[in-house]
Amino acid sequence: MLARYRHVLGLPGTLRFSATALLGRLPNSMDTIGIVLLVTASGRSYGVGGAMSGAYLVAAAALAIPQARLIDRVGQGWVLTVAGLVFAVALSAFVVVVRSGGADWSAFGCVAIAGGAFPQLGSSVRTRWSHVLDDRAELDTAYALESAADEVVFIAGPILVTVLATTWSPVAGLGAAIIAGTVGTLAFAAQRATAPAPTPRVRGERRERLQASVMGPVCLVGLALGTLFGAAEVSTVAFASDRGLRGYAGLLLALWAAGSLIAGVVTGLVGWRVGPARRLRLGAVAMFVAMVPLSLIGSMWVMGGWLFVAGFAIAPTIIAAISLVEKTAPQSRLTEGMTILETSFVAGIAPGAAIAGRVIDSHGPSTAYLISLAAGLVAAVAALAARDEPTRP
Repeated sequence: MLARYRHVLGLPGTLRFSATALLGRLPNSMDTIGIVLLVTASGRSYGVGGAMSGAYLVAAAALAIPQARLIDRVGQGWVLTVAGLVFAVALSAFVVVVRSGGADWSAFGCVAIAGGAFPQLGSSVRTRWSHVLDDRAELDTAYALESAADEVVFIAGPILVTVLATTWSPVAGLGAAIIAGTVGTLAFAAQRATAPAPTPRVRGERRERLQASVMGPVCLVGLALGTLFGAAEVSTVAFASDRGLRGYAGLLLALWAAGSLIAGVVTGLVGWRVGPARRLRLGAVAMFVAMVPLSLIGSMWVMGGWLFVAGFAIAPTIIAAISLVEKTAPQSRLTEGMTILETSFVAGIAPGAAIAGRVIDSHGPSTAYLISLAAGLVAAVAALAARDEPTRP
């Protein structure tokens, strides 16, 4: 049954670069929580911790696309090596500043540099798969594998950083993220044999374009789904807290991610006969439908069961979006295209969480789930404009 995964991971070098990319992506789900835990354990307020975590995310989003563009032009090895080292030094400096009682402005500066330098491993590993695989079915399996890896990151990361920071040392959680991110990034960057060749820009030569007719709808879907995720996560924490069971909020979110993980693995086993645009449309509609009952559920048990089921729509939708970008973006800008899509997801999370927070304060967590429902509707409508328009051989 898992022969497809064994085959793609059995190709020369693929297991090594996929595993090191997984290790290097762990900070994706550890850094923001680790920053807050470290700052508050050092005597500063949650407000300051949240602001520093926000500065990290803003810097990461602002510089992700320029870094991806540089990777396409210069190559993965050099860019990711430099980014990984700057990330490690800046975030380590942040830890030192906070623990030594340094000024807030210096801590903000360090954390912003770390966020801006965060290595774009998610898009790089998917671009590398596109380089080593020619068969469309095998590529879908590889993307499903990376989607499953992302779910593992977002299930294991928060648990790991919280346990280390609260039971061992406030520095341990963020320290583990720094080590994992640096080791994983440098090990991935060192594997030059499987890396795609850079495409330097020739002076006077026009750059190949990313098709707006494809990237526009796909990124709007990503933005809407990011809003859906951000709102649903905050609403779920408030839902559990409202019933005096705040400690179980993590379990509810883990069930949601577990459903996505299983669906991602299954997606990689299917030999798809329809294009990624149609799968994106179906997935976005499924995401919308999955949000419909949430505002009506009052039981923790029912909520957990439904979130697990609802999670089955996440990974297939994201995999379809990634496959569509890979299919239509020119090779010389593939990492950039992948990163633009990833950034659209990230850009929607903070607004979704903020809007849901306001609704929770005024109307309660059940009503706040309607924000996710509205975002799911936007994603479903935007996905209707998605089309398979391949531009590169």
